[in-house]
Amino acid sequence: GAGAPSGTVPVLFCFSVFARPSSVPHGAGYELLIQKFLSLYGDQIDMHRKFVVQLFAEEWGQYVDLPKGFAVSERCKVRLVPLQIQLTTLGNLTPSSTVFFCCDMQERFRPAIKYFGDIISVGQRLLQGARILGIPVIVTEQYPKGLGSTVQEIDLTGVKLVLPKTKFSMVLPEVEAALAEIPGVRSVVLFGVETHVCIQQTALELVGRGVEVHIVADATSSRSMMDRMFALERLARTGIIVTTSEAVLLQLVADKDHPKFKEIQNLIKASAPESGLLSKV
Repeated sequence: GAGAPSGTVPVLFCFSVFARPSSVPHGAGYELLIQKFLSLYGDQIDMHRKFVVQLFAEEWGQYVDLPKGFAVSERCKVRLVPLQIQLTTLGNLTPSSTVFFCCDMQERFRPAIKYFGDIISVGQRLLQGARILGIPVIVTEQYPKGLGSTVQEIDLTGVKLVLPKTKFSMVLPEVEAALAEIPGVRSVVLFGVETHVCIQQTALELVGRGVEVHIVADATSSRSMMDRMFALERLARTGIIVTTSEAVLLQLVADKDHPKFKEIQNLIKASAPESGLLSKV
């Protein structure tokens, strides 16, 4: 073909508003086209989105999804289309596709974090709920050498992992590996401290990886209410679900006839403490 080295076929690669001519070996299939898109547009492609490759079909006068087993044999035009993410996440929760993340609930934070006593008591509820419903729990501790380990009121019996970290986000290689081992994880219920640092960075990183995140507002706090409230507001605008411990536990049970309903009901008999959330609404 014109302008292409021998044994190769000219292809126009389109993405977003761009169109860049290039060439691929005769017989190139889907994998090679994807590699080519990445080499041409890598810096602009958000790898955590799902994509579909389409081919311009003369007979239809428009793009069609790349046919199964497609191989490039003649000059053609292909485009990479990101699938639209749902604009509103409904935030349904089921125990089999949910993991709880408990972030940095450590001794040294006790005097500094606003309403830390309330946050601990709601954290306890959530961990008891996870045990009752068989939901895996991942716990991190920020620099435990300096900040101490998880407060003793929080019962870590049966948790899947307790990891020390220095990174603010909980998304460590060991955490990613643990998530990969749990089949069908769709949602992470996230709580702990501090809302505007470790919680915020963890939430954004998880959402970037396609996980739906539920932040338990009555189980997360910061050293300042200003930081806490602005973080919750910012996260809510990102499409992260900002919710409460009771809402989460009852979503997971979903039915009064659930065999564990009574046990969960006992956990929430006394309303969770409001930890200053309402004075700021």
